[in-house]
Amino acid sequence: MKKSFNEIIDQKVPVLVDFTADWCGPCKNMAPILKQLKAELKDAVSIIKINVDNNQELAAKYQVQGVPTFMVFKNGKQTFRQSGMMSLTQLKQVVSN
Repeated sequence: MKKSFNEIIDQKVPVLVDFTADWCGPCKNMAPILKQLKAELKDAVSIIKINVDNNQELAAKYQVQGVPTFMVFKNGKQTFRQSGMMSLTQLKQVVSN
């Protein structure tokens, strides 16, 4: 059964949401950084990608105007948001706060 977005973000561990698009160059550049983040933090973080072209309602709800846009949710509450590329160090810091 597919979980709803609200079910996914309502976790005790931080959920890093990557609003992305297939045509976005910086988004492609973020992929290995996100893989490395998951490899280092393992179960301490959940990472999901949301394709804005396939999920326009969700992108509109969160007013995503540029990609990549990163958001961090804890227990369903947004704790962080930033558009544009981020380093591994920056991402680790925001999911650990």
